[in-house]
Amino acid sequence: MYDFAVELIKKGLAYVDDSTPEEIAALKGTPTVPGKDSPYKSRSIEENLDLFERMRKGEFKDGEKVLRANVDMASPNMHMRDPIMYRIKHTPHHRTGDTWCIYPMYDYAHGQSDSIENITHSICTLEFEVHRPLYEWFIEKLGIFPSHQYEFARLNLNYTVMSKRKLLQLVKENHVSGWDDPRMPTISGMRRRGYTPESIRKFCDMIGVARREHVIDVGMLEFCVREDLNKIANRVMVVMDPVKLVITNYPEGKSEILKGENNPEKEDGGERDLPFSRELWIEREDFKENPEKKFFRLGPGLKVRLKNAYIIQCDSYDKDDDGNITEIRCSYIPESRSGHDTSGINVKGTIHWVSVSNAIDAEVRLYDRLFRVENPASEEGDFKEYMSPTSLHVIANAKAEPSLATTVAGDKFQFIRKGYFCADKDSQPGKLVFNRTVVLKDSWAKHQTVVTFE
Repeated sequence: MYDFAVELIKKGLAYVDDSTPEEIAALKGTPTVPGKDSPYKSRSIEENLDLFERMRKGEFKDGEKVLRANVDMASPNMHMRDPIMYRIKHTPHHRTGDTWCIYPMYDYAHGQSDSIENITHSICTLEFEVHRPLYEWFIEKLGIFPSHQYEFARLNLNYTVMSKRKLLQLVKENHVSGWDDPRMPTISGMRRRGYTPESIRKFCDMIGVARREHVIDVGMLEFCVREDLNKIANRVMVVMDPVKLVITNYPEGKSEILKGENNPEKEDGGERDLPFSRELWIEREDFKENPEKKFFRLGPGLKVRLKNAYIIQCDSYDKDDDGNITEIRCSYIPESRSGHDTSGINVKGTIHWVSVSNAIDAEVRLYDRLFRVENPASEEGDFKEYMSPTSLHVIANAKAEPSLATTVAGDKFQFIRKGYFCADKDSQPGKLVFNRTVVLKDSWAKHQTVVTFE
């Protein structure tokens, strides 16, 4: 970059300016009023070369001098009115230390960096369209590899923000746990949440590239990850809100190993062992004292199938002083074992379960939309006021089947009847942590407008 700047000075296309930032801004004029030349624009090539070298050696203070391109102060494009190429900044660099105290500006370095790397297509968002003439001017005047800049509309997802400035605010002000918070629209956040590269690529293929600003429904992205995980994620049983179920006619002390299909979408998905015993955990929501007519789960006198196991019937239950169900007692039908059912009994409901004696503890983090409005950036006031208070719900005492004991961070599963989940890096031996990637069905179906043009 430095050598390129020297070359432009030698061609009379760059000069050192002593003006203050305020003076430079005033001389630039307005979009409708042409700018005026700096009094330092007439410096000789020799003087400019000497001053620029002294800038590099650190002889001047921050802001005392800048190097500007000698373009056209009357250009209708404000970016072409002798833009700053180098400024002085006496701050140690994290890589080069104190070697340099002058640094190139983005508009100057952009095209040269692309050219050095032989970039043929430099892809930018639409706001850089007015910067392209300057990008091309530097390349043309230097006679270097002709990289070309192309602009397209940035990707905007609803119920989040994509601005790096706004995302940085969320991180610095601790509204999220970091750049890899699973609610963040960052690659690290999406990876931690369980999004797969294949699902992101499919999403990008679906939305394509456009030059018109629009907001994409995040439901499209969720559809893509749901489609991919359905093919690759093993099915497991995890009880989020456990309540004990006792099978009264199942022998005490007895246990057996049942089989569960890992993934019906895989031809060679295989099976896993499911320990079954007298005492089980089931979801609290799968039982009602006074069930509605079409409640096909458990209630007094109702029958239901335990996934991969037996048909059971609810006989009685206990409650505490606050009216909470503490235990459900059922009887099972021995002849109704899944895959070997000779009972002749048909039931409409199937629920998942975990054996009490074999369950492992897990923390489950239910992630949802980060914001409660579709386009927080367009709302009045501080965008952070529109953050959703329900974007994260932590379940600390979930019960998981024992096959998950060997899970490592990044492993992906379908929790039967609940959604797709990914093991988090916070997992520890004996206490797994899972992040919800996406629910099984789109609970936001009422928001079906896929693309909203602004």
